[in-house]
Amino acid sequence: MIKKITHDGILQIQNCLIVTFLFLLFSNAGLHAQKLKPYLASQSFNSETRRTERFRIVFYNVENLFDYFDDSTTVDEEFLPRGARFWTKQRYLDKQNNLAKTLMAIGGWEPPELIGLCEIENRYVLNSLTNFTALKSAGYEIIHQDSPDRRGIDVAALYRPDKFKLLDYHFYELTFPFDTASRTRDILHVIGELPNKDTLHFFVNHWPSKYGGEFETQPKRLYAAQFVRNKVDSLLKVSPKASIVITGDFNDEPEEESIMVGLKAKSMKSNLTSKDLYNLMYDIRYSTGTHSFQNHWSIIDQFIVSGNLMMSNTTTQVYRQTAQIFDMPFLIVEGATGATRPFRTYQGPKYLGGYSDHLPILLDLILK
Repeated sequence: MIKKITHDGILQIQNCLIVTFLFLLFSNAGLHAQKLKPYLASQSFNSETRRTERFRIVFYNVENLFDYFDDSTTVDEEFLPRGARFWTKQRYLDKQNNLAKTLMAIGGWEPPELIGLCEIENRYVLNSLTNFTALKSAGYEIIHQDSPDRRGIDVAALYRPDKFKLLDYHFYELTFPFDTASRTRDILHVIGELPNKDTLHFFVNHWPSKYGGEFETQPKRLYAAQFVRNKVDSLLKVSPKASIVITGDFNDEPEEESIMVGLKAKSMKSNLTSKDLYNLMYDIRYSTGTHSFQNHWSIIDQFIVSGNLMMSNTTTQVYRQTAQIFDMPFLIVEGATGATRPFRTYQGPKYLGGYSDHLPILLDLILK
């Protein structure tokens, strides 16, 4: 007799598959143990601890998460079945499943509570990601809005409503007074209540790239940084001890002008005040990276937090005062020269079937 599988039974099977995937993932990482030791030492696989004391935040540039339909309002022609990249339904589904596996793996035994994303085409791809992959069991809610970017790529956030009570959100459009024809991604500002009742301000960014020349495009990234800093100063004026996390693909490294001058993000932990911003990636900028260009690793995906989150006497604080790059072996490949790089979806026009050209980053908040 064939028995009908219930909805709960399907979820149980799905969860078992996820646990099996995670077991195989971590058990096969022996060759990379030394490289991953700093990350694994800080990650807790105790789900009870995560439920009561920790709040995990992730940022991931997912590299051109386009659907396979034509949008006449954006420049998306290369990501169509007959486009330059032959972007088919199957390739789209494979990428969705790859991203879901990665995000579940980042969570350990429990999905991350809050996720910032960039290079998202539209809400459709987010609905697919959260409802038709392994992420379905997490029950993520979506925060998204189409931005003016000519290619149609946006920033977005996913959150678990059982762990994060959404209070409000804003999408800020960036317009450059010195280049009024330019269009770029919005900046997302999410406001929510943590399980310990503290309010968290979460900014998701994807600043203009260096395409067209680093010197020529730098004013745009500096302007974006100053824009965010002004928003932060307004928050701190009203609430001097506000808990603020700024993340994104900044297309600049921690020591560059947009970060250190525009955002005024400090690089030293000593003498921080609650009104300061501190860059959690500064100390590791020479030892690792989130993105590789011409065999050079750089950290352009970063977490920058308010000083209040770096203090040991607060009810919400950054665990070990640090963030991590999720550099598991399945996200990295080795080229012919021996240099490593992220296992991306495309290398130029060639389809590789990987995950993204960026590695995800994460931090844990301790909740008291």
